[in-house]
Formats: sequence, structure tokens, C-alpha cells
Amino acid sequence: MNAPVSELEARPPLAARELVSELVPELAPAPRALQPHEQPMAQRAFAFALMCIGFFMATLDIQIVASSLRDIGGGLSASQDELSWVQTAYLIAEIMVIPMSGWLSKVFSTRWLFVGSAVGFTITSMLCGLAWDINSMIIFRALQGALGAAMIPTVFTTAFVLFPGKQRIVASTTIGALASLAPTLGPVIGGWITDQWSWHWLFYLNLVPGIAVAALVPKYVHIDEPDLSLIKRGDYLGIVLMSAFLGCLEYVLEEGPRKNWFGDDVIVLCTWIAAIGGFLFIVHALTAKDPIVDLRALSVRNFGIGSVLSFVTGIGIFVAVFLTPLFLAEVRGFSSLQIGLSLLSVGAFQLIALGFYAFATRYFSMRALLLFGLVCFGLGCYLYVPLTHDWGWQQFLLPQALRGIGQQFAVPPIVTMSLGSLPPSRLKSASGLFNLMRNLGGAIGIAVSATMLNDRLNFHYLRLNESVTHGVPQVESLLAGRTAYWSAMAGNTLDAAQAGIAQLHALVLREALVMTFSDTFFVLSLCFVVAIACVAFSRPITTAAPPPDAH
Repeated sequence: MNAPVSELEARPPLAARELVSELVPELAPAPRALQPHEQPMAQRAFAFALMCIGFFMATLDIQIVASSLRDIGGGLSASQDELSWVQTAYLIAEIMVIPMSGWLSKVFSTRWLFVGSAVGFTITSMLCGLAWDINSMIIFRALQGALGAAMIPTVFTTAFVLFPGKQRIVASTTIGALASLAPTLGPVIGGWITDQWSWHWLFYLNLVPGIAVAALVPKYVHIDEPDLSLIKRGDYLGIVLMSAFLGCLEYVLEEGPRKNWFGDDVIVLCTWIAAIGGFLFIVHALTAKDPIVDLRALSVRNFGIGSVLSFVTGIGIFVAVFLTPLFLAEVRGFSSLQIGLSLLSVGAFQLIALGFYAFATRYFSMRALLLFGLVCFGLGCYLYVPLTHDWGWQQFLLPQALRGIGQQFAVPPIVTMSLGSLPPSRLKSASGLFNLMRNLGGAIGIAVSATMLNDRLNFHYLRLNESVTHGVPQVESLLAGRTAYWSAMAGNTLDAAQAGIAQLHALVLREALVMTFSDTFFVLSLCFVVAIACVAFSRPITTAAPPPDAH
């Protein structure tokens, strides 16, 4: 007879590690931590939604003051030149910090960097609403831009870490919609709030969502862990060079059109600093072992082309939002609320296009959708060219509808093309560079547009003035009619004649201004011809993750 077999002997053989774990539970290895993309879908979606709220707030605040600057100036007794710094200070600070967000998230982790950014943004938003003069407002706006900047690129990184495969289409669509919708809705929301309450609520608006985001993100966002040892070996030389380059460049771009460019000594000095600092920064970033910004990522074809397209769409989004309210204020004399309502159609059509885009991703390639979006965006800008002095929301409807549709179909594929072409190890540094390109495109585009508005206005005014002379029947008829009108009103023929000439001058100036806006929109539309050509050189856009050593 066979001897009885013990329970242990009867069981199938186990690996040594498993056997030790079973016999001595205290020595069993700790369970493997879930990777970010393995976390429950509900948790990932909620974490992403929280970060999108912070991202939307930081992006919205770039343009939320655009249609309310007159009200802010009246409340703070500020001049027009001083008021421009309400936006400039925010942009300069934001552009300087965005590229550093990749390194900061490695040091403090994505979660705690986002929390710190949300807390700082919320506090400085409250301080902006409490500002007592223009100097305090400029300081608080700069702090608001600097502290809130990290919420922008970290969302892009988080989306590509949390969501694999086709889930990235939904994530990139959400981010793309918010990235292009926020600057568009900024003047709309700002104008309505200012009209209904006061300009202070432009900033108080951030308090409740800011506190909610700061309170909930620590619990739900688990992407990475902090590594404080990186502080000792940070690329501080790169930070100094990059800050000098971007800060001075943004100052030159913002102040150049108002100060006659190189006719101002400060502009000349900042240009030299930007040029030298930029050259040294590029050399340093390409030669350093672990630079603050991964410029080498531009050698990845789809990321490089995607960054160029991000630059062009930044021009399109920010310049259109800059030019349209300016036209409605200076030519039509619209109030903040009227300007906001006139711009509402862009956001409305973008939201409508969101559903069509989600449906189209099932049947068309991402590159085809990108081309369609760029064509619509460029065509929408071109349809502004037949501009006249009596254009209102009805005439703006079709161009703005195409802009809204174009933004929705163009931006998400650009996000997927750029960040989807890089391995996770390069996402943090490259995300800051990608977002910098969009904001830099907007800054350069606005500066060039402002310069064109000044130079082409002089050109068109002089050309029209050559035709508006005594002896021209239309001019004589207009002057006679105006003189008779003012003579009947004032009873003084000499004053009436001068009033008629002044009104003629205002008429010529208005038409010259309209022609100038038309020229600027035409140049804006040409930028999209370049963008469409760039798409031809890109590789197919996929949602598959690249290999870790992708290059």
C-alpha cells in the first residue's frame, strides 16, 4: 500500500517566492501599485474633469478682461497705456512659467503642483478683485498668471498618462475644445459679468471653482510621486536664460506697437536681451544633459509639425479675439455686453461642432479632420475681408461659425499628433513647450496685428485723403449738407463749416480703419495656408503609444 500523501505534497509545485509567501505571510511582497491608466475609469474621469476646470479658468482669464478694460480703467483711474498691462502682465508671467511646469511636476508631483497652482491662482484672483489702483492690479495679475500657469500644461500630460488608446481621442477632444473655447468665451463672459455686476466679479468668479479644485485634486489625482532630490540638480542656468528670453520677448511684442518699436530705448535693450538670451538658451537646451525644456523633442516629426500648427492656431484664436472686439468698439461703438454677445456665435458653433467631431472620428482619419478644421478656420478668417463699417453680429455670423467649427476640428488632432508621438518619459517637458508655442503664437500675432493696424491705417488714410478734396462732387455735396445741418443747429456759418470738415475727417478715418482691419484679417487667413501645407509632411496620426525610445 502507498503511504498517505500529505496535503502539502499533493499540491502542485510552487515557485520558491510563492511558497515562502504562503507559509510566511509577513514576508509576502506588497501588492503592485496600480499604474495611472489602470485606475478605475470613474476615478480617472473625475480626476481629469477636476484638472480641466483649473485649466479652463487659467486659460479663460487671459481674455476675460478684453471687453471690460474701459470699465477697469474707470474704476482704477488708469490710462490706456497702463490698462494694456492688465493683460500684458498676465501673459508675460504665464509664458515664463509654462515651460518650467514639466520640471516642477517632477519635483513636486503633478498632484501637488496642480494644487499649489490652483491655490495661488485663487488667492491672486481675489487680490485682483480687491486691487485699489492700477499698480496693484498689474502686480496681482502678474502673480495670477505665474501661479496659475502650471495648470495648463499639466492637463495635457495627465490626459496622455491616464487614458490609453482610443480613450485619448475623447481626452484630447475635451482639452482641445477647452483650449480654443476659453479665449473665445473670455470677452463674452467678461462683458456680461461687467454689465450685470461689476468688473470685480471677473476675478471673484474664480474663487468657488478654485477652492473646489484645490480641495479635491489631492484625493483623486494620482499620477506620479514627488522627487525633491531634483531641486539640487535643477537646470537653473536654463531657467534664467529662458526667463530672460521669454520675458523680454513678450515685453517687446506687447509694448512695441505702442512705443514705435525701436524708437524706444527700453524696447531696444529688451530686444538685445531677448536675442542673446534666446540664442544662449537654445544652445544650452540642446547640449545640457537634463535641460528645463526638451527642445530635442522637436526632432520628432509629428511633434515638431504639431508645435508649428499649435503656433498658427494660437495666432488664429488670439488675433481673432483681439481684432473683433477692437473693431466693434472703435468702429461700431459697442458696449462690453454688445461686444460679448456679438462674439457668442463662435463658442456656440464650436459646441455644436463638438458632437459632429466625435461622430466623425469613427469614420475619418485624424489627419483628414485636421485638414478640414484648418480649411474652415482659414476660410472663416478670409470671410472677414469684405468688412464694412456697418458690420454687426449678423454679418459676423458666417465667419465666426466657420472659425468655431474650424477650432473644434483642428485643435484636438494637433494635440493628439504632438503629444501622442512622444513616450511618457518625455511628455512633461514637451507639454510645456507645446503649450508655449500656442501662447507665443498668440503674442506674436497680436503684436504684428497691432503694428499693422497702426501702419496700414496711416497708409489708407493718406490714400483716401488724396481723393477727398474740394471739387469732387460727392465731397462738395457732403460738406454742403453737413454745413447746412450744423448751421441750422448752431446758427453760426463758420462753426458749421468747421463742424462739417471735422465730420468729413472722422468719416475718412473710419473708412481707413475698416480697410486696415480687412487687411489684417487677410494676412491672418494666409497663416492657415502655411498650416495646411505643413500637414502634408506629417505622419499618420494614431492613438497608439510610441515605443519608450521613440525619436
